[in-house]
Amino acid sequence: MSAEEYLPQQRDLAELTAAAAACRGCRLWADATRTVFGEGDPHASLMLIGEQPGDTEDHRGRPFTGPAGGVLDRALLAAGIEREAVWLTNAVKHFKFTVDEDGRRRHRKPDRPEILACLPWLRAEIAAVRPALVVAMGATAAQAVIGPSFRVTRRRGQLLDGRDGYRLMATVHPSSILRTPPADREAAFDLFVADLSAAAATLRPGA
Repeated sequence: MSAEEYLPQQRDLAELTAAAAACRGCRLWADATRTVFGEGDPHASLMLIGEQPGDTEDHRGRPFTGPAGGVLDRALLAAGIEREAVWLTNAVKHFKFTVDEDGRRRHRKPDRPEILACLPWLRAEIAAVRPALVVAMGATAAQAVIGPSFRVTRRRGQLLDGRDGYRLMATVHPSSILRTPPADREAAFDLFVADLSAAAATLRPGA
C-alpha cells in the first residue's frame, strides 16, 4: 500500500492538502477522523516534522494543537522561532490509536509499512515548501526522512546533508518531554530548546 496513487498532478500545497483528505494509501484512514496535513509558512526555510497527529489534532484537523503542541509552542518561543514562520507537519497523516477501557483513544506508534505508505506525502510537502533545513522530531520522523537505522539518541542536534539541497537535523519529539519524570522535565525541555536554537542558528546569513 502507498499514498503515491493519491498524489495530484499539480503538487503545490493547496492541491496536496486537498488530495490528502481522500488518501486511502494505508489502513489508518478507516479509524481516524480526518487527514491532518501540514500548515504554516508555505515558503518556510525551516520545516519541523513530528510522528503523527494525536487525539486533539485528529479532531481539530491541525498539527501540533494538543499537549505536545503546547510544549513545542513554548520551546519555539524560547528559541526565538515564530510558529507562523515554519512549516509544521507529521510523517504520518492519520491518527493511529487504541481505545482503552474508559473509552479514551490512546496513541499507538505507526509501524514501518504505515510510515512508508505515507512517505510520498511528506516528500511532496518538502518539495513544495523547499526548506533549507528539515528538523525531524522523534524516531519516527527521523527514520522517515533519514533512514530506518538512524538513532536520535546518538545523533540528535547534528547537522546532516539531505537530498535536493536541504539539510537535516534530528531532535526529540515534544511529547517525550511530557513523559519525562517531573524532576528531569525542565532539563529535557532546555535540551529541546537548545536543539531548536541550533537549528535556527544554521539559517542565519553566513551560517
